[in-house]
Amino acid sequence: MAPGQFALEPHKHTLQPIVTGATVIGVKYNGGVLIACDTLACYGGQLRYKDVCRMKKVGNFTLLGASGEYSDFQHMGKLLDELDNEDFLYEDGSMMGPKQYSSYIGRVMYNKRCKMNPLYNQFVVVGKKGSEPAHLAYVDHQGTYFEEDYIATGFGSYLAMPILRNEWSADLSLDAAKALVVKCLQVCFYRDVRAYNRIQIGICDGENVTIGEPFAMEHFWGHSMWAEKRLQMDDKGQVGDTW
Repeated sequence: MAPGQFALEPHKHTLQPIVTGATVIGVKYNGGVLIACDTLACYGGQLRYKDVCRMKKVGNFTLLGASGEYSDFQHMGKLLDELDNEDFLYEDGSMMGPKQYSSYIGRVMYNKRCKMNPLYNQFVVVGKKGSEPAHLAYVDHQGTYFEEDYIATGFGSYLAMPILRNEWSADLSLDAAKALVVKCLQVCFYRDVRAYNRIQIGICDGENVTIGEPFAMEHFWGHSMWAEKRLQMDDKGQVGDTW
């Protein structure tokens, strides 16, 4: 039974995720923080939308990346735009940073969950406000919130986290951090049916917030064992060993 199936106004609820995105990875490096994800949004089991940006710039110092239902991500984006406009209209010279935005997202997600109308997302919130320490937070559809030095959502929480644990260090350079997230997303592309080889990387360094242009990762499928024809019948009419 889908959550919200018997809600008072079920046409206003996301009964189950339909258009979804896969892994998002966030990593702190020496001087800032970056976020990376692919550009695919699946329509059910169909790899339908292959040029979708699953990141959003929030305010002047923050980036938001989303796994899960894309329309719920868009809804959260509208809420954050309204919050950013309200912050601007105060004209007090003080702007919200990543810590404030991630706290707000966590409260919204918990509030939606308590009303049995969750946003079906796992969010990664990254940012760096001036000389303040880099910020990297995770928020899911239940309102679970925590901060870490590296985070992966979706299947990446199983496939990418072991790599991040083994290879991440606090003195990681920007280029090394980029290479690390690309390596993680390559593994996800090989192993996750909902992953894609075209990715984007967003960077927050305290002065600028940038979302890079999509690019294709290198990949190789020509391994000899993968190319062997093991299901053909031999001269005796028997199928070969698939292992």
